[in-house]
Amino acid sequence: MKSLFKKFRVVKTKEEKIRLRKERLMALLSGVLFGLAFPPFPFPYLIFLALIPYFFALSKRESLAEINRITYLTAFIFTLITLYWVGSWTKEADPFLMISGVLLMFVNPAVYLIPSTLFYFAKKSFNQKTAFILLPFFWVTLEYVYSLTDLRFPWLTLANSLPKFNLFIQIADIIGAYGISLIVLMINLTLFFAIRQYVESKKINTRLILIALIIFAIPVIYGIVRINTYKIPEDKVKVGLIQPNLNPWDKWQAGNLDEQLEMYLDLSRKAVKKNAKIIIWPESALPVYLLVGNYFPQVNRIQSFVDSNDVFIMTGMPDANFFFDKNEAPPDAKYSKAINMYYVSYNSILLFSPQSIQVQKYAKIKLVPFGEKVPFVEYLPFLGNLIKWQVGISSWNVGQKQTVFDFVEGVQLKVGGVICIESIYPDFVAGFVQNGANLIAVVTNDSWYGYSSGPFQHKEIASLRAIENRRYVVRAANGGVSAIIDPLGKTVMQTKLFERDVLIGEAGITNELTIYSRFPLAIPLLCSIISIGIVLLFSYRKFINKVNKKNETN
Repeated sequence: MKSLFKKFRVVKTKEEKIRLRKERLMALLSGVLFGLAFPPFPFPYLIFLALIPYFFALSKRESLAEINRITYLTAFIFTLITLYWVGSWTKEADPFLMISGVLLMFVNPAVYLIPSTLFYFAKKSFNQKTAFILLPFFWVTLEYVYSLTDLRFPWLTLANSLPKFNLFIQIADIIGAYGISLIVLMINLTLFFAIRQYVESKKINTRLILIALIIFAIPVIYGIVRINTYKIPEDKVKVGLIQPNLNPWDKWQAGNLDEQLEMYLDLSRKAVKKNAKIIIWPESALPVYLLVGNYFPQVNRIQSFVDSNDVFIMTGMPDANFFFDKNEAPPDAKYSKAINMYYVSYNSILLFSPQSIQVQKYAKIKLVPFGEKVPFVEYLPFLGNLIKWQVGISSWNVGQKQTVFDFVEGVQLKVGGVICIESIYPDFVAGFVQNGANLIAVVTNDSWYGYSSGPFQHKEIASLRAIENRRYVVRAANGGVSAIIDPLGKTVMQTKLFERDVLIGEAGITNELTIYSRFPLAIPLLCSIISIGIVLLFSYRKFINKVNKKNETN
């Protein structure tokens, strides 16, 4: 057996080993620069250089396998630094969550093989330089495609590294996060071409450097103009954001519901005393299906509070509907043997309005893979029984409508309620604005992940949603970070992580649609069309070559 391995082993020369070592070091360097560019690290500017070492390593690779290996190495280091927190790693963490976190470390880098494979196709169809020029479009295609299917997790969109570079990202109201990623990639690429030419010929290509500076300057100049000319809306509403700081693992245990509700109402009273008109509780504020009929005393307490104080309470809350007749149940309904009924359950937002018995609802649409919904469970039902969290929240149904909540409070207020991870999807949040939302509210629970990078990254991503749509974003988080973010993406006020607190402030109301809000998919679809075109061209040329070879043989 040993001799067999020797027979097929490729012996590398000393020079080849040195070259491979250098390429791997460049890939590692790119991965580290990537990671350090993302929050909470204070180095967002590194993102404009992060790809350059990777591009050098990529330019030395010929075969698809070689290209993908170096890409995977870069993406693995990048993932390790930025997404290490997904496994939670707290003492209470569910073992399944930890396993999912470990798997993500290896699966997430694999998605970056999509642009590198497209790069290989383009190189074979044209040449290496053209392939590099097209690579930014391939990369943005990946970022968009990664937001689709049940396995979606587009957390590391390149634009998400830049919320702290507020000036640069103002152009998101035109091109969105995907457009900013495209600009970042083009800057990296132009600098790579300039540096490579200097390394090869010892000549400085001022034209390439000038192009990189112009690409960089356009968003900056736009940002300066936008910040100095933007008028904060005059119509405002005072909101109270409740941060209870409950342990997310313990609160799902039965027996303390009334105590939890009293705590929420007590914090809400503090907001009322400071004239808050809308009070927002975080995701899954109470660990029960509040409106199913078994919790009349608790529902009455909330409604009584709302009526007596003339305020709205908007809260994250589990919700469910039950059906005796299977024919009346939706297609994705589940069956419970215990109660002999079909049911659907949702991670939802409920709105309690003063002097109204109607409770408005929104059911979460973008569910966390594995955490809230087992991917492809509709087609492989047995997976739902195999994969379950101890806290029992891995089988939510998918909401069907982007409901916008109607408020009647002096001004015509319409709120798009976004639950947790939904805030990382640019075009999805824009959908609420297209439906009339003039304020965006995020309810979330990032406490699953302890004091890690996750909660800080999630909060900063909300700044991009504010700029893209020029809307205030108010964010109520169970353990933080709760915040009020203005339409320029600037955090007006925020809480500290893992402190019980009430945040009260004013949020402006805006009705105008930005260019991005109107056309959120313009850039990702353009990039996708280019990518599909390359796949078709490569496939066509490969087919023609096979036909020609066959004809020559005959």
